Amino acid sequence: PMTEPAEEQTPLRVADCPSTSVTRLVGRPAEEIWALISDIEFPAAHSREFLGAEWLDGASGPAVGARFLGRNRNEHFGEWETTSTIVECEPPYRLTWAVGDPEVPLAWWGFTLEEGPDGTAVTQTYRIGLGRSGLTAALERMPDREHDIIARRFADQRVDMERNLAALDPTAG
Repeated sequence: PMTEPAEEQTPLRVADCPSTSVTRLVGRPAEEIWALISDIEFPAAHSREFLGAEWLDGASGPAVGARFLGRNRNEHFGEWETTSTIVECEPPYRLTWAVGDPEVPLAWWGFTLEEGPDGTAVTQTYRIGLGRSGLTAALERMPDREHDIIARRFADQRVDMERNLAALDPTAG
């Protein structure tokens, strides 16, 4: 019997700064969604890893250059805090922050909103950066497992992103 060739999969490598994202059509205007996602505490209510955040340097909301301290916990990496910097802020359509050094971040997180006739398509994205992190440490211990470690991290992050986006949808049960 003939078998189909295995689907070619591009290896995930930190050096390529790979990303993953989740998109959901939400039945409400972009301005309403922006009011929720621009609150840095919003994802903490739905995440298994992100515990919460607070603005730094007197900031009270997102603006390019504004910084916040985030608290996290995860079974693989323990507990840690990070400082993030808003690098894109275009209300009510785009919000992106760099985790760690904004020049060489550990990661970027963000939301993009695209309003249409049936609601607003909301995309949350997680992109790995080149800064040193718990992920970097895991990869140094098991360099031969780089693709699998990143794929697992992406799968974990997508679960929380799905939960975040579901919380934006008033019709979700």
